[in-house]
Amino acid sequence: MDILEYRKKKGSEWEERLRCMPAVKVEKEKNYLLSTYAGKTQVSIYWPKHFSTDDQLPVYINLHGGGFVLGFPEQDEFICKTIANNAECVVVNVDYALAPENKFPTAVYECYDVAKWIYHHATGLGIDQQRIAIGGHSAGGNLAIGVCMIAKDRKEFPICCQIVDYAPLDLMTDVKEKTTAKVSESVKEYNAWYFTDKEQESRDKLASPVLADDLSNLPPALVITAELDILRKEGEIFANRLIRSGVQTTYKMFAGCDHGFTHFGLKEDADKAIHLMSRFLKENFQRNA
Repeated sequence: MDILEYRKKKGSEWEERLRCMPAVKVEKEKNYLLSTYAGKTQVSIYWPKHFSTDDQLPVYINLHGGGFVLGFPEQDEFICKTIANNAECVVVNVDYALAPENKFPTAVYECYDVAKWIYHHATGLGIDQQRIAIGGHSAGGNLAIGVCMIAKDRKEFPICCQIVDYAPLDLMTDVKEKTTAKVSESVKEYNAWYFTDKEQESRDKLASPVLADDLSNLPPALVITAELDILRKEGEIFANRLIRSGVQTTYKMFAGCDHGFTHFGLKEDADKAIHLMSRFLKENFQRNA
């Protein structure tokens, strides 16, 4: 399948869905264009209600989903703004580079550069540079873990916690081996679009975090899975590996839900998940204050 045709088809579905998403107001929002590993990266930054220019607030960096080949930051805007207000933090919504035009590991290092930029420009943004969190949905959750792993190795700035929402964490295992259910041909193409050399690159910890040799000393994590999602098992394995590695981990499986339920599922389940994310962030921000 041609990626441009596929994006057009999925984009139409998202446009329809966006019309149904709630409008959430924040105190202030602004776009920035950053120089990153991918070239230029646009981010949208939201400041919560009642934000004061004298505040030094914590920050949450959000990475959208889309199998590394689809998606755009606007699809997460309602979640970002809700979290900003509920967790009383600044939220950065990242428009990262997509495959196949930008293959692995471009987006991982690009998102790392965004986090590094936030750290170095924290004061001017009203951000406390010691309270930086990151997370994402689906592919965005995978990228968030990768950023945490790079930050752990480079030690250039701290990340106080991470959110992993129904993420693909084992890209080495073929999708057909993850389920007996019928999977669309387009989904089978995702890894081929994402990798230059799937056999080699899919074993990299930045591609398949669940296969990493060492998960110790990563930031506290909230790992969310959905009961009916074919990615549920790898999420459970990852959460258990984090716990065994001594990483403070909160794991929540949402019963009766499928992949993407925060965007396409029942509003009640989505609200519960977003509330859980907000509470997790707020607790960790307070712990690091």
